[in-house]
Amino acid sequence: IDFDLILENVKDLNVLAGEGISQIEHTPGGARLRQPEPLPLTLYQNGIVMFNGPFRPYEDPSAQQCLQDIMDGYFPSELQMHYPDGI
Repeated sequence: IDFDLILENVKDLNVLAGEGISQIEHTPGGARLRQPEPLPLTLYQNGIVMFNGPFRPYEDPSAQQCLQDIMDGYFPSELQMHYPDGI
């Protein structure tokens, strides 16, 4: 696992997802600026945790697919069910 590549690609994906850019959220009395909700990803020596989900060791196929997607420069494919319209 290339952790340097993962960290570099996560930074790039965060920019694509709108990190640091506020969005206008319309409210009944007007509007307000809203920051996008972060998607927590924690890398450990022996596995990962995404969102508040379970710990997944690097040997787990779903963890391998998640990290491979990131190393390939893509958002993890498992996020499609959480964000069907994209991030």
